[in-house]
Amino acid sequence: MTRLTRDEMSKALAEMNDAFNAHDLGGVLEGLHEDVYFENWTGGRVRGIESLRAAWAPWFKDHGGFQFTHEDAVIDEAQQKAVTRWRLDWPSTEAGYEGLHETRRGVDVIRFEDGKVIEKLSYSKTTVEIEGNRVRLGA
Repeated sequence: MTRLTRDEMSKALAEMNDAFNAHDLGGVLEGLHEDVYFENWTGGRVRGIESLRAAWAPWFKDHGGFQFTHEDAVIDEAQQKAVTRWRLDWPSTEAGYEGLHETRRGVDVIRFEDGKVIEKLSYSKTTVEIEGNRVRLGA
């Protein structure tokens, strides 16, 4: 069983972020375990790398230039876990704001196994900025 050092975990997270920002789905998936479990901020769940590829493919194809900015990370080498804080800039998908510039902030809780990301749980704030105005998201 491969265990990553803190520096290796940090590097893996940076490489994944770079691949997201290059809109390189294959590059993102390279860092994920075959049995990865992903949960998005709306509660959608996917298990397995091929299921995740299928779920993310439309988003990467019609990416609208999305960009993630890594803001901070807490990395626990002993537990092989990390919590990352990020900012996402992209064309909004919120009803009534479609296509307008949106800034969304959130965190990912990430767990590594055998040197790859086995679990990625994404959480987002319920207030976003659209065209510089704060918009509270509906339930």
